[in-house]
Amino acid sequence: MKRFVLTGAPGSGKTSIIRQLELDGFSVVEEAATDVIALRQAQGIAEPWTHASFVDTVADLQKARQLRASFEQAAIQFHDRSAICTAALAIYLGYPVSDSLSRELERIESESIFQKRVFFMRNLGFITQTEARRIGFEETLHFERIHEETYGNFGFEIIFVEPGTLSDRVAAIKAILAL
Repeated sequence: MKRFVLTGAPGSGKTSIIRQLELDGFSVVEEAATDVIALRQAQGIAEPWTHASFVDTVADLQKARQLRASFEQAAIQFHDRSAICTAALAIYLGYPVSDSLSRELERIESESIFQKRVFFMRNLGFITQTEARRIGFEETLHFERIHEETYGNFGFEIIFVEPGTLSDRVAAIKAILAL
């Protein structure tokens, strides 16, 4: 199975793209951070990302989802983010990369979990805030740069998917896969 990561700044359209890829018959693995935020907020924690344990909780959920999805019989699988994104998140939030996250980064590297090409959704030129996404546009640009640098540091070829219609962006991803 070939596993590809879709990443990019918050609000860059990853979820819409992953939904379309799923409707088009591809296997997909959901993003973890938004679900962790929603759960913690339901538990009464308004800003869970301010807790140091947040990064490890996200990484643990990503790992569990990846391991469950590894049993699927699919030629291609798309992951909405990865532990490398979580490392970028730790950097952005000013947290150290924990031992647990470091072990997960080592595991995905040593087991070659993901293809070394990452689809990087460019920002759309604006940000829509939600309960889980309380980041401004300037912060989004900063976070985008951290993501790009982090993936580069891990030796990934970054394939930029520029802003456009949903169908154009999905077609761009499919065209790369056809090469």
